[in-house]
Amino acid sequence: MAGPEGGAGRTTGQAPYLEGHGSNRWGTLLLAYKSLGVVFGGLVTSPLYVYPSMALMSPTEDDYLGIYSIMFWTLTLIGVVKYACIALKADDQGEGGTFALYSLLCRHMNIEGITSKSEIAPSNRSHSNTLDQSFRKRSRLGMFIERSLLARRVLFFIAILGMCMLIGDGILTPAISVLSAMDGIRGPFPEFSKTLVEGLSALVLVVLFMLQKFGTARVSFIFSPIMGLWTLTTPLVGIYNIIHHYPSIFKAISPHYIFHFFSRNGRHGWLLLNGMVLCITGSEALFADLGHFNRPSIQIAFLSCIYPSLVLTYAGQTAYLIQNPNDHDDGFYKFIPTKIYWPMFVIASLAAIVASQSLISATFSVIKQSVVLDYFPRIKIVHTSSSNEGQVYSPETNYTLMLLCVAVILIFGDGKEIGNAFGVVVILVMLITTLLLTLVMIVIWRVPLILVALFSSIFLTMEGFYVSSVFTKIKQGGWIPFAISVILAFIMFGWFYGRQRKLEYELTHKIDMDRLKILLSDPCVQRVPGLCFFYTNIQDGFTPVLGHYINNMRSIHKVTVFTTLRYLLVPKVSPTERFVVKRLGLKGVYGCLIQYGYADSLDFQGDFVSQIICSLQTHIMHGEDQERIDLSEAQQAAVVHVRGKTRFHINKNCTWFDRFMLTFYEFMHSNCRSGIPTLGVPLPQRIEVGMLYEA
Repeated sequence: MAGPEGGAGRTTGQAPYLEGHGSNRWGTLLLAYKSLGVVFGGLVTSPLYVYPSMALMSPTEDDYLGIYSIMFWTLTLIGVVKYACIALKADDQGEGGTFALYSLLCRHMNIEGITSKSEIAPSNRSHSNTLDQSFRKRSRLGMFIERSLLARRVLFFIAILGMCMLIGDGILTPAISVLSAMDGIRGPFPEFSKTLVEGLSALVLVVLFMLQKFGTARVSFIFSPIMGLWTLTTPLVGIYNIIHHYPSIFKAISPHYIFHFFSRNGRHGWLLLNGMVLCITGSEALFADLGHFNRPSIQIAFLSCIYPSLVLTYAGQTAYLIQNPNDHDDGFYKFIPTKIYWPMFVIASLAAIVASQSLISATFSVIKQSVVLDYFPRIKIVHTSSSNEGQVYSPETNYTLMLLCVAVILIFGDGKEIGNAFGVVVILVMLITTLLLTLVMIVIWRVPLILVALFSSIFLTMEGFYVSSVFTKIKQGGWIPFAISVILAFIMFGWFYGRQRKLEYELTHKIDMDRLKILLSDPCVQRVPGLCFFYTNIQDGFTPVLGHYINNMRSIHKVTVFTTLRYLLVPKVSPTERFVVKRLGLKGVYGCLIQYGYADSLDFQGDFVSQIICSLQTHIMHGEDQERIDLSEAQQAAVVHVRGKTRFHINKNCTWFDRFMLTFYEFMHSNCRSGIPTLGVPLPQRIEVGMLYEA
């Protein structure tokens, strides 16, 4: 589209939950309470499966003290220091997660979105100019990444890998959480076989996934009480076990127990790290779910409730196991007193379901962001809440997750194998976050290099040890997340490659304003009544489909608005800057730029037509009443939305790589949803114009 420019919308970064609450202390406390059921489900239920996931062999008292010391310092350094104190400050205008870090880096380094190789758009430049003055002097590393195609591709790969691993987390968390909770039924009833427990777990997950279409808003009111009850009862049970079994357990806080553990156990102690890493599973949600709450509420909930609860629960489990060293395969239910066994079983089962729900919802959000940014084939995205933008549902994603979760349970029913796979996902996502945080510190925050070196050396070393350990379990279930990630990455790369090639063709064969004037000056081209929105992917010209349309139809509507959808690497665009319109110098021909961020909804339900007309009428000078009348008459006559439906013509001159990738892209493109329904355009108003692009 020629001409329209506009600054990227600045957002306040305020999450949906903050309305009416964020400005006062009680509102923040209420948000902290709500976060218990949304953010911390995976983390606070980790005691269900940490000890059963370890391949312990005749453990001694010193072994258990060393294990607890490792888990305590892992929770403290990664949970408290890295996430609660550092990562939460690296938000992208209120949004968190690895993709928010990536988008923040891209904007600061003036890297255009990965679906375009064009130069930085004026609006992106104007947006970057709004950044704080202290950030304007760019670092050498930032300028190197800007100039280096390889560095940009590596950064892109890291972001995509983090996204794929988070989706893998959405598959494994429901499987291991529900399976570990349901396994508690075998304590009082040993006759229950593993197969029966696996079937019961699969049934629970099927019911959970079938309820997703109703939206989390309708059931979320019970999440926080359940997790609050779990967070309260498990440390109380832990305290009971500490008093009755090993009151001096907290001496293990001393780091020297860690050194003694590895000096005694050597390689076997190193291998046990692949089970210990699960104690911090779900901590990524502290950062990833930042957009739903705010920094103070998450910090309050974690530091005052979740962290103390985990420290006491693991202390109680360890105290029990020191006195009962061979009960580690059922390290959670064995340490529950008999009198409260069944109430704790019910609470654990409900808590596991809540933990599953939080990761399922996070997966929906990640897929939604990927679709909006055109990194992933278009699928149906439904917003299940009118007040909370973050609550979305995708039928295709939901049923795919359901099948994969059930398959993981039925095929890999052994909790240790699922734990091995889970460990790979957990530590790789954390490692990616550490790498991106290090870049943020250097490029954006301009932290002194000695502090950056201290941060990266501590966390890369710690997480590097965990990574080296979990990678030894690739054959014992660790390959599952890699297989899932490779498939997802292949789909995303194939879609990205096809969109890139299509954009390159359109830029090469685009129609400029001079060419459009020649086409419209042809006396054979008629101007028919009505209002036409002609969609184009190009901002400084027009798609080749336009020339194909005019040459074959020999007509164009009296009022034609060339419309471009463009995402900005920001969470949300202000409603006042959503639509940018201007006249293009020809009678009845206008340009419109629809801007959106990765957390925006594009389901306007047709209302955007009236908004664009109003914007155009205010853009027209008062003396030009006839032009206003033409706009109104065109809208009343008919409204149509024209979009090209292009395909690649793959000839014999193409390389084998192009043939394979473009054929795969065409397969995905022909089976995915059209882009127009995402704007809520009524079906009778849609027109698709077919055209072949030569590959």
